Order: sequence, then structure tokens, then C-alpha cells
Amino acid sequence: MNRQSFLFKERLVKLVDRTDMESSQSTTEQVVLPLVVAVTGHRDLVPAEIPQIRARVASLLQELKELYPDNRLTVMSPLAEGADMLVAEVALELCVELIVPLPKPRNEYIDDFRSESAKDQFEFLCSQANQVFELACSIPPVPEGFEENNWKGSYPYAHLGTFLCAHCHILLAIWDGKDSNKLGGTAQVVKFHHDDVMLGLTPKTAASQQMLVDDESDLVFHIPCSRNRVKYEENSIANVEDSCWFTKDEESPRSKELPAQHKLIFQRSTEFSADAIKFATKIEAGKWSLLDESKAAELPEFLADIDRLYCVADWLAIHYQKKTLRTLLVTHVMAFLMGLMFILYSDLGSVQLLLFAFLGFFAIAAATQYFAKHGAWQRKYLDYRTLAEGLRVQFYWAAAGVTNASKWKFAHDNYLQSQNPEFGWIRNVMRVAGILADAKPNSDTNGVKFTLEEWVGGPDSGQLGYFKSKAYERIQRQKFTENLGKLSLVVSVTAVFVFLIVGSNMTDLAEAIVTVIMGSFLLLYGVREGYAYATATKELVKQYEFMLRIFDNAHRRLSEAQNLGEKRQILAALGQSALDEHSDWILMHRERSLDESEIWRMGS
Repeated sequence: MNRQSFLFKERLVKLVDRTDMESSQSTTEQVVLPLVVAVTGHRDLVPAEIPQIRARVASLLQELKELYPDNRLTVMSPLAEGADMLVAEVALELCVELIVPLPKPRNEYIDDFRSESAKDQFEFLCSQANQVFELACSIPPVPEGFEENNWKGSYPYAHLGTFLCAHCHILLAIWDGKDSNKLGGTAQVVKFHHDDVMLGLTPKTAASQQMLVDDESDLVFHIPCSRNRVKYEENSIANVEDSCWFTKDEESPRSKELPAQHKLIFQRSTEFSADAIKFATKIEAGKWSLLDESKAAELPEFLADIDRLYCVADWLAIHYQKKTLRTLLVTHVMAFLMGLMFILYSDLGSVQLLLFAFLGFFAIAAATQYFAKHGAWQRKYLDYRTLAEGLRVQFYWAAAGVTNASKWKFAHDNYLQSQNPEFGWIRNVMRVAGILADAKPNSDTNGVKFTLEEWVGGPDSGQLGYFKSKAYERIQRQKFTENLGKLSLVVSVTAVFVFLIVGSNMTDLAEAIVTVIMGSFLLLYGVREGYAYATATKELVKQYEFMLRIFDNAHRRLSEAQNLGEKRQILAALGQSALDEHSDWILMHRERSLDESEIWRMGS
């Protein structure tokens, strides 16, 4: 039996064994987040080293499957000869999903293969892959310092390398570790993954900010290898046992253990997948899709991938938002009752039962906070809402065919980039949501029309209508808090006048009652003000009004735009403004968490 038949039979047997289980989990599979390992490596591997390399690749993939069972492990390999094909074969043996991006049209790409057996293996692996797609790639003018034929032949591979880096969570490099200036070569792809720099492709100024930022996009797993070529250095046989994680970390760029920062990011991604699986049925029943079924047929199919993840993130955000708001409500109500018990104890009589009630209300508030913190409700609400809003922008950009002027940059690259590195998991989700959208951007005019109607909208629709209603709603809430403050002031002044006018004739009980009323109103206002602070009501009024102006200006500019290019530019600016606001939003709310000491302070 040849290797192709063996691979096919083995994979078929495993798939048959899983058929019953998979058929009952179709809904669950749609919400599982991929963990993408992209491959870059040399074509000319040394035959004697291949068994060891194959074994190390298998152990890595198996380890990732075991560490992150709630994610769908996926290998993205262009299936070039050598390392690419080797990893793809191992992936199929382990029943790992395989995605194949091609740097040029398939019939042209296969001409680059040196043997008929390699071409046959390429066709076989493509037939077994879950997805095969060609990257849209127009070759720009030859830059200074490059020979024309070399540029035209190498540019598609350089473009492919940047695409792999931008859409994977781990870059698997089967590499001799030597620097090279070959455009699109393995060394240049690894350098791009670390620094966003590739000689001849990116301008020197493009990576200035990226090079200074600690983020999650620099993770490489390096498997050393030698090269089967003439005049290759003697005594350079690689030791596969030296395989390691390779990042930009100055102190420990190479490590046997997955770096702590990336562990946390993968943990957050896995947590998202676990929640998606846990609530899969409810999400399917209660999701709010961005993709109108009546218009879906006119739009690219890849929008469904982004929409699917948006629906999950949006539903989970609403779910944990409700839990968070209930926690805040219970906490503040208990704080009011604690303060009221203390006032009654002080002014109406030292009844010990009131102190026990005080402690009881505190216990309820503290227990509520404990369960909220243990379940990470607030963090999940903020993270999932930020992810959903990022996916919303990514979805409508993909629908309208909005692309970055820098072809190696995509919607997720700069989102939350200046914030806590922990937020990198959000970019990690967006990184895999738009793989197909980024591979071949939509150029159809229907996408722009759809985006203008559904995203921008008008006075009573789209985001323009949303921010208009939300701004009004938040203003009313703020007015309620201000009116309560005025009422408490009036009650307090009235109580003072009562004491001044008839204070000498009042009984002790009457004085106590007036004092309790005054204290209760002041306490109620204080607690309400604390709740308004925790929910950032004032700040949200400003934010909603700002976003309302942004969308209103965009709506006006879009109606005046003369062509599709101008409309896409406006939509690009609008989306970037929205992403910036979401970044500010999550930071603002993360600073507003309430703990037991704050409960005690309010209640006292």
C-alpha cells in the first residue's frame, strides 16, 4: 500500500469512528474556536532527519490537542515541497483540520514543483484538506535593489508568508536558523512574524510601532533542520531535540516551555471556546445575526464565518452583562440597606438585631461579589463585548471590501494594540475569523450598499440609530441621578429648617425620625451615585454622543461620496474610530470593578 492510500485509509477509519459523535455535535462545532498553526520551512530537507522532524511535529500537534481540547486545532500549510507537505501529512494522520492557502493560481503553483511524485502528493493533500483557496495577489512594481524576474517569482511567496503570519496563532518553522535575505524565504517569514519587517515588501517605517509593542503575534515554534544542498556547511547536522519556542522576549527568546504571556492568551481563547460550547444550544436559539438571510445570497460566503463568531461573542457578552449588572444591583441595594441599618441603630435605638441585619446584608453583598469574581463575570462581559464589537467592524469591512493600504495589515492587527497584552486573545479570535475574507477581498458593489444600510444606517436604523437611542437613554439615567441628588439636598435643607424652627419643641422620637429621613435620602443618593460610577454613566453619555457624531458625519460624507473608492475610505476611517472607542471603553470599565472594601465603605 503506498503512502497516499495509507493516509487516506487511516483518516477515513478515524472519521468513521467519530461520525456518530460529530453528527450530534454539529451545533457545537460551529462555535468552537480554531487554534491555527501555520507552517513555514525549507523545501530541501535532509532525508535522514525527516523521521525525527516528523515525530517532533506529531508530538507538538498532539500536545496542543491535549492542552486545548476546547479549541479546534488547525494546520495552515501551503503544501510546498519539503516542510509544508511533511506537516500536512502529519496533520492528516492525527485528524487535524488542514487549510491550504496558495500563493498563486493552482495551475501555476504546481508548475513550481520539481517532480511528478511531488505534484501527485500535492493533489492528494489538497483533496484531503478542509479548505483550499488562492490568495488575491497583484505584483507591485519592482523596488530598488531587486532584479525583475526574481521579484516577480518571489513576491507571491513573500505575500503568502505575511498572510500566514497574520492569520495564525503559532508559526511552526522547520528552519536551519540561519539569516537570509531571500524574499519570502523561511528566515524572512520568521523575521516578519517577529518584527513586521520583510526586506523589499514592507517600508522601513511600517514596523516602527509594531517593533516596540509586546503582543501575542510573535510566537514561533522552531524545529531545527539541515538542508540537502551542495556546499552546505559541514558538521551542520541539526538536532531536532533542540526544538523550542522562539519569541521577541529579550531575556528568554528561546524556551522549552510555552511562554507565560502566550499561555494566558491561549487560556482566554480556550475559555471563550468552552463558554461557546457550554451555551451552544442557547446561542443558536437566541443569537442576533449581522447577516440578513434575505441578502446573504448576494454577499460572499466567507461573511458567515465572521458572523458566526460575532453571534457567539455577542450572545455571551449579553449573558455576562446581565450577570454583572445583577451583581452591581444586588451589591448597591445591600449597601443601602447596610447604611440604613446603621442609621436606624444610631438614631432610633441601639437594637442589636439591626447590627446583625447590617452584617447579614454585607454577607449577601460579599457572597454575590465572590461568585461574580469566581466566575469572572465582569471580565468576560467586557472581553466578549470588545471582541463582538471588533468582529462587527471586521464583518462590515469584509462585506464592503475595505482593505488596508498595507497589504500585510488586516483588521485585527492594531486593535487594542496599545492596551494590556492580555487582550491579545481578542486579536487571536479576529485573526482566524477573517482568513477567507482577507485572502480574496470582496469587490462587489452589493457589499458596500449592504454595509451602508445595515452598519451606518439612518436616524432610526443601523449604528447611527443605535447610538442616538443609547445616548438619549444614558442622558435620562444621568438626569435621574442628578434629580435624586437635588431631592436629597432639598430634604436635608428642609430637615435643618425644621430643627431650627421647632427643634426645641420636638420629642426625641421626632428628632430621630427627621434625622433618619435626612440620612436615608443622603445615603440613597450616595449609593445611586456609586452605581452610576460603577456603570460609567457619565462617561458613556459622552462616548455615545461622540459615536453618534462620528456616524452622523460618516452618513453625511457617504451620501456625498462620488465613487466606491471614496466610500470605502470613509468606511475604513469609521471602522478605525469605532475600534479606538471600543479600546477606550474596555479600559474605562475595567477600572470600575467593585470589591468588598468598596461595599463596606458605601454601607458605612
